[in-house]
Amino acid sequence: MEEKKFDVNSLIGFLLIGGILLWMLYTNKPEAEEVDNQEQIITEQVESGDPLEDLSKAITPSRDSAAIAAAQSRLGAFGYSATLPSATENITTISNDVLELKISNKGGYISEARLKNYKTYDSIPVYLIRDGNATFNINFATTDGRVLDTRNLYFEPSVSTVGDNEVLSMKLKVSENEYLEYRYVLKPGEYMMDFSIRSQGLNDVFNPSNDLTLDWALKGYRHAKSISYENNYTELVYEYDGGNDDDVSDGEDEEQDVTYVAYKQHFFTSILLTDTPFETGRFVAQNLVEDEEVDTLYTKSFASTFPLELKGGELNYNMNWYYGPSDYQILNNYDRNLDEIMPLGWGIFGWINKYVIIPFFGFLINYFPAGIAIILMTVAIKLLLSPVQYKQYLSQAKMKVLRPEINELNEKYKDNPMKKQQETMKLQSKAGASPMAGCIPALMQLPVFYALFQFFPSAFDLRQKGFLWAEDLSSYDKIADLPFNIPFYGDHISLFPILASIAIFIYMMMTTGQTMQNAQQPGMPNMKFLMYLSPIFMLFFFNNFASGLSLYYLTSNLITIFLVLIIKNFIIDEDKIHAKIQENKKKPKKQGKFARKMQEMMEQAEQQQKKGKK
Repeated sequence: MEEKKFDVNSLIGFLLIGGILLWMLYTNKPEAEEVDNQEQIITEQVESGDPLEDLSKAITPSRDSAAIAAAQSRLGAFGYSATLPSATENITTISNDVLELKISNKGGYISEARLKNYKTYDSIPVYLIRDGNATFNINFATTDGRVLDTRNLYFEPSVSTVGDNEVLSMKLKVSENEYLEYRYVLKPGEYMMDFSIRSQGLNDVFNPSNDLTLDWALKGYRHAKSISYENNYTELVYEYDGGNDDDVSDGEDEEQDVTYVAYKQHFFTSILLTDTPFETGRFVAQNLVEDEEVDTLYTKSFASTFPLELKGGELNYNMNWYYGPSDYQILNNYDRNLDEIMPLGWGIFGWINKYVIIPFFGFLINYFPAGIAIILMTVAIKLLLSPVQYKQYLSQAKMKVLRPEINELNEKYKDNPMKKQQETMKLQSKAGASPMAGCIPALMQLPVFYALFQFFPSAFDLRQKGFLWAEDLSSYDKIADLPFNIPFYGDHISLFPILASIAIFIYMMMTTGQTMQNAQQPGMPNMKFLMYLSPIFMLFFFNNFASGLSLYYLTSNLITIFLVLIIKNFIIDEDKIHAKIQENKKKPKKQGKFARKMQEMMEQAEQQQKKGKK
């Protein structure tokens, strides 16, 4: 009897519990309005492009199907990625001993790139990417009629280690095994990393009748003391057509078969390289500095657009990213033609820099401070060019000795300019002296001087290296601020350009001052003014330039002054030169074809002049 009673009570208890559970399920089920609100929230977030970090929080296990349906209604097949835990704006960090990169789930691209071993002029770490100054996006159409941008979609990160390399896979998923992947491989001690774009299982998702485009944009941060000076060497450089290169400093350009594009920011560079050339590339560069006092954060903005080609309905591109110094040696070691990013000059000027100046200065900088290395290199160059300079000074000495006789001819034929010129050339030819003999050695030195003019502003080894009062040989050596701004000069005073200008003036007075004054003729430009123009140009033009370049010119002109004094006082004897000239005048002089032709032309001109007077 008691056992039967127990069974009835148990049954009643189970029925009561079941009733309570049914009542709880009924009272807690989501109302239709609540489901509609959930879908509305998802829809608004997708439409606005706002981060979907709250999406996963809003989805409970009982609401997964509703969330997926809402996401797919806006994103199609890629709605799956919006329902994953990775659909939040989280950051994944990978780094080595020189570079630290932070990659965002949203867009799968780098949100921060920091160079570990370098500081800006005001001791802030060097960031090439930070606070949204760069974007990387693939725009594509889907087979169901949608047009999407990867920058608004969420990738799922996965970090692994392969040997010593750190690998980050960012997957934009359609399903667990179908996705678009960005793969980053960062190697120890390298600024260059492997980067690939590939898709798996998306051949039915990408619409092959619509173009896929890759867009990469970046605004260059200011890193140097003078933003205008830094801007002079900030440009977009790209390689095309199997090895040709070009640049855009301000404006637009377009080219075919592009293999890399570099956003060069004077001493730091961001480069995208591809093993499969882009069919075309469109490039835009814009100067962001209109007023140096106001526009102090960014230098220039860069943007590039490339078409992407589907193969078998899938993407498969092997690329590289470079985030690092604009250092010729580092870039050249990659053997990818990246040395062309450096503005070393064209033709012979670039060859002198690449094969002579850069290796030699690189050797010196390993053993001496930067300022001493500049002085030693200057001494070596002057010694190398001393035979050429000797011929130049010798020609000047010959012309100086002939000056009295030339003056006599000028006076004798002052009413007949043609005859005066003809007799002067005869005298110079017999004496073995010619103004051109002094010009040719000077012209031979120009390639070296121009190469050095290109080298110093681009020499990464000079960056933040001090010497004497100059704190940074890659920037100006300010010794005083001005309360106002002087056009073409600036709002400060640099000392090295002043000293270099004084040295140039002294040299010109020693070598050409007297000649210029003697050569002054009525109606001709004031040659004495031209003698002052070069030092003035140096003073104004170099006030905002790298002090290392001004140090070079100062040292070079001091050495030149010393050599002139040695040559004039101990090597060249004007009395001996005069005696030699007199001997040459007595000897029969065989004219060359050019001299003979010139003389014939002058004689014909003189005869026509006489006929005209008759």
